[in-house]
Amino acid sequence: MTRLEELLEKTSRTFALSIPVLPEPTRRQVMIGYLLFRIADTFEDAAHWPPGRRVKALREFQGLLSGYSPGEAARLAALWTAANPSPNPGYRELIAEVPRVLEAFFALDESAVSSLRAHVIRSAEGMAGFVERSRDGVLALADTAALREYCYAVAGIVGEMLTDLFLLGRETLAAIAPYLRERAAAFGEALQLVNIVKDAATDVAEGRSFLPRSVARPEIFALARGDLGVAREYTLALQRAGAPRGLVEFCALPAELAWATLERVETRGPGSKVSRLEVFAIKQRVDRALDRGEPAVGAHAEPSGESEKE
Repeated sequence: MTRLEELLEKTSRTFALSIPVLPEPTRRQVMIGYLLFRIADTFEDAAHWPPGRRVKALREFQGLLSGYSPGEAARLAALWTAANPSPNPGYRELIAEVPRVLEAFFALDESAVSSLRAHVIRSAEGMAGFVERSRDGVLALADTAALREYCYAVAGIVGEMLTDLFLLGRETLAAIAPYLRERAAAFGEALQLVNIVKDAATDVAEGRSFLPRSVARPEIFALARGDLGVAREYTLALQRAGAPRGLVEFCALPAELAWATLERVETRGPGSKVSRLEVFAIKQRVDRALDRGEPAVGAHAEPSGESEKE
């Protein structure tokens, strides 16, 4: 196991499960891309830091991506680590390893570097904008438009980045490229919305209020379900186009996990999680569907009862 793979396992459950199924070189590109986004996320989420310090770290990180200097990367990583950027030990370890991650990033093919750099910088800039909007250290989103703007900055751009990497060097997918690009941001938004409704109580405790008070919870759940429907279309388009199995499985796993999590939160409330046993069962179900040539993502029905209300 490489050091980057260790960092992936320590910072993500879902992506540590799905990234290994990707074919090379996409697997390595996506793994490094995830770690770069996770570095930016760690600074955005550092609620115990003053907003100015979080924005400064995000801008410093953008600077490293724009003009890489091993010495400057080592200096900043040491400063960030000493300032205790996160209560999560995996995230702290990742920040200490920023120089290693950047070294691996700049060793990628230039086309991958160019795409990743542009997307990560855009996302980090968007995160900095939202940190600057916080008042007394608390970020509160006012309405659905602000929620969707936030989801785009932190996850929709990730969907666009992944789509670029999937298409890189795969001429057989060129015909469906416009279709995928049109749906990429919604796929990312879907996964982020599910995380937001799942982690609502924890976010409030840490100084973030992503769920607008002016919007009824069933409306948020409906938006997430609609986006997950788009994620299904995206995944099945790859499958029908004959994309490598790993690309299809990579998309199907988080989509199916998100559906299961959303259903759990709707019936049991925020904080509800899918168990490791259920995750394993979902992965087996996706594998069986791919083995049989069946749709990798199932058609999910609307909930039969009322959504959970806070």
